[in-house]
Amino acid sequence: MSIARLTETELADLIARHPEWTLRADGLALERTFKFADFNAAFGFMTRVALYADKADHHPEWFNVYNRVEMTLTTHDAGGVSDRDAAMVEWLAQIA
Repeated sequence: MSIARLTETELADLIARHPEWTLRADGLALERTFKFADFNAAFGFMTRVALYADKADHHPEWFNVYNRVEMTLTTHDAGGVSDRDAAMVEWLAQIA
């Protein structure tokens, strides 16, 4: 099954709705840093994301240090940002 990348217009619209996300320099991924009160809050967030990601079969690339979670979203099968990433951005906007 082929997964399509978002068009430039779709990607621009997504970023306009969610300006806390930035397009990676190569244009193939979205990036965001989340900051929380402490490690426990950051880990709780990561746990919620992990449960969502497992159900969606779409997993973020992320890095955590204490209260900070750096997240990268891209769809490797699409060679860039896809509807799967957009759905995760929209879901994250509801919980973060």
